[in-house]
Amino acid sequence: MRSIFILTLLLILGSCKTEVKKEQQKEQEKVSLMAGSDTLIYPEEKYFKTIRQVTFGGDNAEAYWSFDDSKMVFQSNNAAWGMKCDQMFLMNKGEVFDGIQPPMISTGMGRTTCAYFLPDNEHIVYGSTHLADKECPEVPLRKNGKYVWPVYDSFDIFVADLKGNIVGQLTDEPGYDAEATVSPKGDKIVFTSMRSGDLELYTMNLDGSDVRQITDTLGYDGGAFFSPDGSKIIFRASRPETDAAIAEYKELLSQGLVQPTEMELFICDADGSNLKQLTFLGNANWSPFFHPSGEKILFSSNFEAEKGFPFNLYFIDIDGKNLERVTHGKTFDAFPVFSNDGKYLAFSSNRNNGGTRDTNLFIAEWQE
Repeated sequence: MRSIFILTLLLILGSCKTEVKKEQQKEQEKVSLMAGSDTLIYPEEKYFKTIRQVTFGGDNAEAYWSFDDSKMVFQSNNAAWGMKCDQMFLMNKGEVFDGIQPPMISTGMGRTTCAYFLPDNEHIVYGSTHLADKECPEVPLRKNGKYVWPVYDSFDIFVADLKGNIVGQLTDEPGYDAEATVSPKGDKIVFTSMRSGDLELYTMNLDGSDVRQITDTLGYDGGAFFSPDGSKIIFRASRPETDAAIAEYKELLSQGLVQPTEMELFICDADGSNLKQLTFLGNANWSPFFHPSGEKILFSSNFEAEKGFPFNLYFIDIDGKNLERVTHGKTFDAFPVFSNDGKYLAFSSNRNNGGTRDTNLFIAEWQE
């Protein structure tokens, strides 16, 4: 009898637990339906209140908000959308592209990179190679066994409307011109150019006038962004120092290549003054973006990795103190971009890709 009583008790308890689990599942489903799939958040990721996966397939990256936070522009090479190389796509806030193709707002010719909204929210700037060749350029990934990025000399910076019509060209110098981003003040563009013979940072007005060089040190300076008040610029840079490293950098650059495996973050005033190195971590530290306060930088790094991966997001103060890990993925998190109101963070990640190499866009609801 005692054994039957115990069994009955266990069944009752089990039934209660089952009912509790069902209620918990219902509550979880409600949260998922309302605010995205929370299962995509790792337990240590305290800054993410909710998270939503936006794309499903291909390589999707560099998603940037319009000034009014109502839209985003991003680049993708998703083969399911007919892409052979990166083109620019538009999405409205809250849209998800699972089996659906967003509108393409680049020409579909050549290769494009780094689109960014202009203050009117109706135009973008982006880099494209289409004037040199309508076909996608080759994408070398390795040189002498080392990972490399191409810096095509056919890249120039264009202005387009949200229907894909090019309405202006901002650069026409020989060599690489790309990686343009716009100051939150709405008055300046910062970009990377090869016009001096090295990859340096420049600023210009929104119409392409008043071009000024703001860095002048051997190495790849790129991926620059203004602070929220437009007074500072954060960027990534390689700084070859030994004779061998300098020779290797120059040789690769002569072939239109850079090796991005050793980069640190640098910060300066918007005119290039008060330049200082922000990180001294080793490996690749890149894709930095200012926290809405202007007092911290969120960036991607693999400095804790032994074999190149994982890349995770980290915080660091603008004085180089208080390094803090933000994401805890096993593969790749990068390209973090805060919405202008500071409520959301868009980033690219390999999480939830089913073991493929797909890099998708995610939007997290931010909490502090």
